[in-house]
Formats: sequence, structure tokens, C-alpha cells
Amino acid sequence: MFNLLNPYKLARSVLFSMDAEKAHHLTLQRLKEHYQNPLLRPFIANQIAPLPTKIMGLTVKNPVGLAAGLDKNGEFIDALSSLGFGFIEVGTVTPRAQAGNPQPRMFRIPEKSCLINRMGFNNEGLDTFLRNVQQSQYRQQGGILGLNLGKNADTPIERASEDYLIGLKGVYPHADYITINISSPNTKNLRALQGEDELSQLLRQLQETRLALADQYQRYVPIAVKIAPDMDEDQVISIAHLLTLHKMDGVIATNTTLSRDAVKGLPNAEETGGLSGPPVHELSLKVIRKLRQELGNDFSIIGVGGISSGQQAIEKIQAGANAIQLYTGLVYQGPKLVKECVEALRTR
Repeated sequence: MFNLLNPYKLARSVLFSMDAEKAHHLTLQRLKEHYQNPLLRPFIANQIAPLPTKIMGLTVKNPVGLAAGLDKNGEFIDALSSLGFGFIEVGTVTPRAQAGNPQPRMFRIPEKSCLINRMGFNNEGLDTFLRNVQQSQYRQQGGILGLNLGKNADTPIERASEDYLIGLKGVYPHADYITINISSPNTKNLRALQGEDELSQLLRQLQETRLALADQYQRYVPIAVKIAPDMDEDQVISIAHLLTLHKMDGVIATNTTLSRDAVKGLPNAEETGGLSGPPVHELSLKVIRKLRQELGNDFSIIGVGGISSGQQAIEKIQAGANAIQLYTGLVYQGPKLVKECVEALRTR
């Protein structure tokens, strides 16, 4: 078994000799095994002093969260909580199970600490996802859990809202916040939902349904929208306007990029899919700055994309984010990155 905290570099050398997706699954399984064994659990636990932070009306124990995508089916929530995240987001889940795109579909670019993925929302579907979420202890122990929703690949884009509404109704009783993922580049036409008319219609239906669910369950669950980095300023302004018009609670900026400028000529750089890692950092900063300018000081922004150091975490907050999320940086830096980012934000 791998000690996931120290020395991570040794474990990484073994994992990086494997197919990226297989290494991903092996790491999560080993983490879960460590967590379930009381003798091994101390070897993965990240002891981080609280740094309470408000996002979307929720108080998270620190402003460094786990981005969606690492745990698509909500199978590893409790084990991941041991790494010290202030909040955890799982998914993306679709109403029906789907296999995603053909393998291989995840590729490393170690020269730039990047990943390219074209997973395609592979997941076991909403029913399995909800069983896993309900079996976890994380929320009962005070953790803040976000549930990330997408649409099935075979659902026509003009009927996408039906999938999101199914997901919203399903996860509502079990989420601390809900994320609407309209920005993955790996589901055909999904990013078309970021268009002004399409997004306005979707957000209107989500808000109407959320109000009914809030009345039914007597609790208000915030909704965030996850957007792409590959937008011009006018598109960001339009999205900001619609987020406030339809009373969304937060925005997650940003998903992966289609740009290959920063990795041109490197092995795997021309693989189809979304690029994550340090090159996304500057792209997301531009989007975050514009969002903050348009949304004012009270709207919650979660900054994600390319954070691989405490300094980059600080830059996300300085750009206007209230909190951050990690994913690809964990692959290259290991769980120590969580503590590094929290401590950097504590002392900034």
C-alpha cells in the first residue's frame, strides 16, 4: 500500500508508470483502504487547523475544497475528507448511468504538470450516486458536500434542462450545495448551454424548481454554476448578468480549457479533451476578475483551475474568489498541497 502523504513522490513514480485512469482508480481504492483501517488512517490524515470561510451562505472549515471529477460516483467521500479539505464536491452525475467516452481517455503531460481528459461524464447514474452519498458520514460530521449535475450524452441538447431538473430533484435532500456543470468540453454541445438564451432558460427552470423543493423540504440549498475558461469578456458579462437575474448563489470558475497554446509540441498535447493544470490558472484568473467586477462583492465565486502551489491559491483569492478547489495539482503534488494552500491563505 502507498503512503499517500509521505513520500508522495515515490508513490507517484509507481502511479505514473501506469495508465492515468487506472492509476486514478488505484489511488482512490488505496486511500479508502487506509481510511477504513484504524491503524493506517493516521498515515493519510492531514491535520489542518480550521480557517472558517463563508461561501453561498455556508460556513466551510477552510477555503480549500476538492473539485468535482475526482470522485464521480461519491464512493470515496469519507476517505477524501481525511485529506483536510474544507469542503468536498463529487460528481458529475447524470440521471442514467453511462460509460463515457472510449478508453484511453485521460493523458498526462508531466512536462507542464497537466492532464488532458475526455472522460465524458462516465458514472453509475443518479440512484447509485445517491446511495453512496447517503452511506457516507461526512455531512453528519459537519462536512459541506457539493453535488455536481450533468446531462446524459444521448439527451438532445434542446432537452438538457430535463436531465438537470431530474438531477436537482434527486440530490436536493442530500446536498449542502448543488453545482450545474454546463462547461465540460467532453459532452457534445454541452457548452452551448452557456449561450445567453439557452442559459437563461435553464437557470429560470432551475430556480423555479429549487423554490418548490425548498418549500417541500423546508430547507434552502444553494446552486452554483460551473463555467468554462474559453470565453470572451462579453460572454462572461452575460453569464454574470444571468446568474444574478435568476438568483443563483455561486459560480465556479473554471472548468478545463480547449486551448493547447501552453503545451504545444509536447507528447499527448494534441489529444482531444479538456486540458487541466497550471496553464488554466491564468485563464481562470481573467474570468474570476471579470466576474467579481460584474457581480459585486457579495456573490460567491469558487476559483478552480491550475492551482499547484500556495501562491497560486492566494492569486485566485486576490482575483476575487472566496474559496478554491483542487484536482490536477493533487495528482502532481499530492495531498500536501491541501495544507500548503490553507496555510498560504491563512497567512496572506
